Amino acid sequence: MSSGATSSPAVRRAFDWRLRFGLLSLVWGFSFLFMKVGTEAFAPFQVTLGRLVSGAAVVAVAMAVKRERLPRGVRTWVHLTVAGFLLNALPFSLFAFSELTIPSSLAGICNATSPLWGMALSLVALSEDRPTRRRVAGLGIGFLGVLTVLGVWQGFHGLDVTGTALALLASLSYPVGWIYVRRTLAGSSHSHLSLTGAQLGLATLQLAVVTPLFTSMPTSFPVLPLLAVAALGTLGTGLAFLIQYDLVAEVGPTTAQMVTYFTPVIATAAGVALLGESLSWSTPVGAVIVLAGAALTQARPRKAADAGERPMTKTAATGDRAGRTRERQKASAA
Repeated sequence: MSSGATSSPAVRRAFDWRLRFGLLSLVWGFSFLFMKVGTEAFAPFQVTLGRLVSGAAVVAVAMAVKRERLPRGVRTWVHLTVAGFLLNALPFSLFAFSELTIPSSLAGICNATSPLWGMALSLVALSEDRPTRRRVAGLGIGFLGVLTVLGVWQGFHGLDVTGTALALLASLSYPVGWIYVRRTLAGSSHSHLSLTGAQLGLATLQLAVVTPLFTSMPTSFPVLPLLAVAALGTLGTGLAFLIQYDLVAEVGPTTAQMVTYFTPVIATAAGVALLGESLSWSTPVGAVIVLAGAALTQARPRKAADAGERPMTKTAATGDRAGRTRERQKASAA
């Protein structure tokens, strides 16, 4: 982990990693609530653009403090443009659109399927990811959980199929982006912070072009939705990425990636308690099954883990030398 992605030992001592782990869980869990509140007043593309602008601003400040420079090289910028689309612009927009018609709690649970998609794709696209009985079983259990959440035995009665499909597509976009990054940016000499700043900046530019084409300027700016969008970007994107980098550096990717399993729980609790969203029994039961399957897909033999093989985490794309990008990029996001 480069110095640009870590904090000083004094800061770590002042804020125990468990506190930062809990903060990251809360921030990512509440991101789905922030999106729901934001879309009550603004178009989904506008919510995503606001999220990216404020998130990129936080990372830019961190880069300035650490005196990090943007990466160089045309090929690097081309790859970062694709990464910004797959890991930020596309999934952030899809989640925002999905929450027009589905509860924030369901969007958060759909986000938990990301490691399942990632495991399925990596078995095809990455030759070093060999299937094991445990991982294949985890994949099957996880998708059984998805079917439980959707209430397939009821014929999806009462479920908005379009909104749910958009949320699942958003979750699929992350592992596609991870695999692309691993194939193109692994081994980059640039720091995580530098690559992340460039990626978020490029994703912001993409939304800055798209948003005016498909939306009109809001006639009003209600305070609560405006604050929700600002929190979504500054906390759920910018600050969250910085916290996760620090956690990976201090406690390792295996422990840091466990935050993914708390995110849907917090998203569900926030949606029910603060937004009055209702839950059928199949939603929390299915979520538990999804998380159990996801945990199995991330399991590695002890020898492989000792040799440096690590599970995926979800954050912005970077070019870690030993494939550490794959570790840090597990569901943000939202």
